[in-house]
Amino acid sequence: MSALVLDGLTKRYGPVTAVHGASLRIPHGQFVCLLGPSGCGKTTLLRMIAGLEDPSGGRLVIDGRDITTAPAHTREFGMVFQSLALFPHLTAGENIAYPLRIRGATKAEQRKRADELLELVRLPGVADRPVSKLSGGQRQRVAIARALALSPKLFLLDEPLSALDAKLREAMQIELKQLQQRLGITTIVVTHDQREAMTMADLVVVMSQGRIHQAAPPMEVYRQPADAFVADFIGMTNLLEGEVTAPGTAAVPGGTLHLPDLPPTGRVLLSVRPEDVVVHPAGTDGPNRLTGTLSFMRDLGASVEFRIDVAGREIVALSRPQDRPPVAPGGALAVEFPPAACVVLPPMAERPQ
Repeated sequence: MSALVLDGLTKRYGPVTAVHGASLRIPHGQFVCLLGPSGCGKTTLLRMIAGLEDPSGGRLVIDGRDITTAPAHTREFGMVFQSLALFPHLTAGENIAYPLRIRGATKAEQRKRADELLELVRLPGVADRPVSKLSGGQRQRVAIARALALSPKLFLLDEPLSALDAKLREAMQIELKQLQQRLGITTIVVTHDQREAMTMADLVVVMSQGRIHQAAPPMEVYRQPADAFVADFIGMTNLLEGEVTAPGTAAVPGGTLHLPDLPPTGRVLLSVRPEDVVVHPAGTDGPNRLTGTLSFMRDLGASVEFRIDVAGREIVALSRPQDRPPVAPGGALAVEFPPAACVVLPPMAERPQ
């Protein structure tokens, strides 16, 4: 198990900066997901950690040892590529044993380790089967086993489950997390799948345009987003721009809200998750309520989704079916924003570029 420190890690390709000064500390035994849209720099960051890309600046330290310029093969890391990169002419066991083979292990040692790892990834008895005869999920497990063959200090995976169908992907997410917990190995996974990151990771690192916006446990990222990008990218949220008009009071489109955590003056941006917005029949009194018109409603089974036009701004709310007010599209509603559910974010102009 290893503590990994990224200190201002940067990667430039000519005039383009793919990763901007990434700084992060990953504790021993953590499961980390690098999460962000395509092209945000997460795979480039993973490849710098693996030693497959040379940083343009910054340092990479593991257990106090600077490995910024260390060749990939000396880092003792295991990696699973998005394409899996298995050798099609070898059997499952031969693929797993390949790292041991190039290290000079005997055939008996290779076979013993391959069999151990196949047991670990729940594929006993397939050592002699060609990888071309394996299913997608089985090939995925073989690739994971191969990456673990040399007992790596760090386990790196680049979009490892992206090619699997939805049901198998879900099953593999659970298996991968359970495997990581059993081994206690520090693991970093690149993904663009929010559900994957939020359900697997101990630490979610949200990236955009080559920058780390937030690195925190999943529920902290969801409940206390660092900025508007994180709030909007992780799940669904309502972003309300307003102006502080008095201590604890902000004017927003459609009325005013009274909140304890507002700055003394200036523009503010509020994030409120749909499940925290309370829908009331029109005309009911109460604090932090704005009046709007129901534009769309749908029954999701466990909840009802409302889309409400408030002063030209669409507000999305979720409520339990039994709490659904008797209103049809085009009718008036009141929406309540509980103070504890309103997260104050940096104004739009102050978001990282």
